[in-house]
Amino acid sequence: MNDTVVIVTGAAPLDARAVAAIPSHAIVIAADGGLDHARAAGLTPAGLIGDLDSVSAEGVAWAQQHATIQRHPIDKDATDTELAVAFAAGMNPARVVMVAGGGDRLDHTLAAIGALGATVLTSVPLVECWWGGQYLQVVHGPARVSIRVGTSSEPGTRISLLAMHGPCTGVTLSGTRWQLDRAELGPLVGHGLSNVAIGPDVELAVSTGILTVFIDPPPDSESWR
Repeated sequence: MNDTVVIVTGAAPLDARAVAAIPSHAIVIAADGGLDHARAAGLTPAGLIGDLDSVSAEGVAWAQQHATIQRHPIDKDATDTELAVAFAAGMNPARVVMVAGGGDRLDHTLAAIGALGATVLTSVPLVECWWGGQYLQVVHGPARVSIRVGTSSEPGTRISLLAMHGPCTGVTLSGTRWQLDRAELGPLVGHGLSNVAIGPDVELAVSTGILTVFIDPPPDSESWR
């Protein structure tokens, strides 16, 4: 089993905090134009995946010398990010991290984060994402997890739960100001938004569905390594 696979995507430069959180031993996969942003941030992708309509000519030339290229036709049913997610899942990792600088296309943002709900990731123990400077985890039910949200000297971390991929049942949350006990969250409803951690860890369980957990501010990068 590979330890950590990082997928770099998006249409903007990567946030420094996200780059600092990437372990030095991680395998980096770039989705199309993500290759240019990965290289600009000092990362060395091992693979380039997509239709290659966004990556620079210089980036392609570099990848031909230093990475494995999996090129797909422009006319396809999956996004480049979805293709990269499927490839990463096939490596049997313990952790998948999507890193993106962001971009001005809301549809692309939703589709990219939505890709982390793919069934191929169900068996991956830890699924994370940095979108710009925002950090989130995606929890595939049924699951019971403990999430490190900060240090005891930094109380008040904001925790938001969103059922972005469909209804979630049996949602239980503790270690926060407002607890949940076997709650049901409908798709993209606000019931789980803007909670507050009361300690360094929160405990979360979900019986069915896929929960997206937003953590603000992100934990210190040393807690990932």
